Amino acid sequence: MALGMDPATYELRFDSGRSCLDLVATNHPVERLDSVDRLLAWLAGAGLIPDHTALPGAGPVWLVAFRELRAHVGQLVLDELEGRPADAALARVNALAATAPPAPRAVRRPDGSLVRALDGDPGCAALLAVVARDAVDLLTDPVARALLRQCEGDNCPIVYLDTSRGRRRRWCSSEVCGNRERVARHRRRAALARA
Repeated sequence: MALGMDPATYELRFDSGRSCLDLVATNHPVERLDSVDRLLAWLAGAGLIPDHTALPGAGPVWLVAFRELRAHVGQLVLDELEGRPADAALARVNALAATAPPAPRAVRRPDGSLVRALDGDPGCAALLAVVARDAVDLLTDPVARALLRQCEGDNCPIVYLDTSRGRRRRWCSSEVCGNRERVARHRRRAALARA
């Protein structure tokens, strides 16, 4: 981790358009999955588990497993964008996708409305399968795959789905990389005006 950078100051982001890409984005610019609690927050934020789902088996092994999946999906997506096969990463993602994902069920709230819950406590393998299956679906869907873009931000490795009108999105986030680019452009113009 870079000196002086506290991972807790970096929000978890869910703006790439797919849970597998959101997982890949958790290590930029610093490691965001730095604790089991942050992993659980990511799982809820990505919609893999309903908020406040109890996961009594979650622990450091889960953290290692999700970071490993992140590395494989990241390598696979980047290599596919560049036209290079990443067969070892593909084999690992396929193996993780083979596990059955957690079964959803509808439960009634006291007010009578229905909300989504999981049928039992999902294990790590089941949750990894959800993300791995998302990566498989993304990379085998020609329409979705054609929307993959790498952020044009300075030193930003994040890949996202460009679902913008006209398919002209340039940054992973207009508020993050887009804002940095606008500030840099302003500074360059101001420097030229002073010169």
